[in-house]
Amino acid sequence: MLFKHLTKSWLSMPYHHDWLEKESRRLMAFYRNSKHPKGGFAALDIHGELPEDAEPESMLTARMTHCFSIATLQGEPGSGDLAQWGIDALLGVLRDKEYGGWLDGIPEQTPDGRKQAYLHVFVTLAALSASLAGIDGSEELLAEATEIMENRFWSDEEGRLKESFSRQWEDCEAYRGGNSNMHATEMFVQLADVTGEKKWRDRALSIVTHIIHKHARANDYLLAEHFDENWQEWHDYNKDKPTDDFRPYGVTPGHACEWARLLLHLEAALLRNGEQTPDWLLTDSEGLFKTGLKYGWYVDGEPGLVYTHDWDKKPVTNNRLHWTVAESCSTAASLLKRTGNPLYESWYRTLWDYIANSLIDTKNGSWWHELDEHNNPSSVVWSGKPDIYHAWQLTLNARLPLAPTLGTAVKQGLDRM
Repeated sequence: MLFKHLTKSWLSMPYHHDWLEKESRRLMAFYRNSKHPKGGFAALDIHGELPEDAEPESMLTARMTHCFSIATLQGEPGSGDLAQWGIDALLGVLRDKEYGGWLDGIPEQTPDGRKQAYLHVFVTLAALSASLAGIDGSEELLAEATEIMENRFWSDEEGRLKESFSRQWEDCEAYRGGNSNMHATEMFVQLADVTGEKKWRDRALSIVTHIIHKHARANDYLLAEHFDENWQEWHDYNKDKPTDDFRPYGVTPGHACEWARLLLHLEAALLRNGEQTPDWLLTDSEGLFKTGLKYGWYVDGEPGLVYTHDWDKKPVTNNRLHWTVAESCSTAASLLKRTGNPLYESWYRTLWDYIANSLIDTKNGSWWHELDEHNNPSSVVWSGKPDIYHAWQLTLNARLPLAPTLGTAVKQGLDRM
């Protein structure tokens, strides 16, 4: 439902902040079990247990290390040791000692894997957050990861990231991805906060200018996810893989909403540092959020946000993924802080109600990562409960200012009322 006649925001209520804090701690407790004996972290099943065949995953290790590092800054007992476990794995068993960088898992087990920009963004983020928390080895990891981002993935000519290379840093993929560049935008703003280097905010703005202000705006804020090596929109990409977990065919409305929040963080960071700030950042943010929900939310007769729709705005994959709602809810909170418009308060409450009633698993813990079109647990795109990143960050972002970025804000105590 959409609420009317709202008089007070949940964001100003101590009870709501207390509820968010309790949900944050509940999620953190669940994911302590993801520690893998070989090093790093692995995907949990729906009960919060490691399957017998579980193996360490570089992406999950990076995201968990980031989260445990922020929890360390908050004063969560035991999280520092877990963050250290992640840093040690990213410098050790998961690092490609022969060629540098990271593959999806242990290099010896994935010798034909590729070096993905998306993964390296999160390794850099893990190092950033761990450095703020004072985790041993994090500065070494940050230096290596930043050097790789600078010299392998960032393209001055394109003003965006290249997507992937072979293990030997050859064979640059003839594909450019909005998803990897979106998370690079998020990470670059944080990297600028931690290092004080303006160039990372400049690069975040370059990405946003091209992918959002040029492409998405021209499509009435339908978000192009896939591009060829010349940055021409690739609307038919993966048409035969509509449920791909990272590169699904069509438009992903959850990403439109996620981008919308990142534009607000970038705007706030530019203003905070006295730098030139385009006035279209807010306009584009509101346009993305509106379009994402218009063509994604409740479009098939059931509550929830569909995973994808086609360029005719018809649903392709009706399953609901938890991260899409978490990011949309976080964006509603951010737009409310930025504008004060009660429309965003209404969306914030509506999305949290859906999360509480459909996604939060009160019996087994964490959130259901995927629901079918009737809001029953499903595993077409994702199985188990591997990821804390989006849900846990929502419980923090709702309580934080738009700038500085998450880790810096927590370290400064800005998450406290």
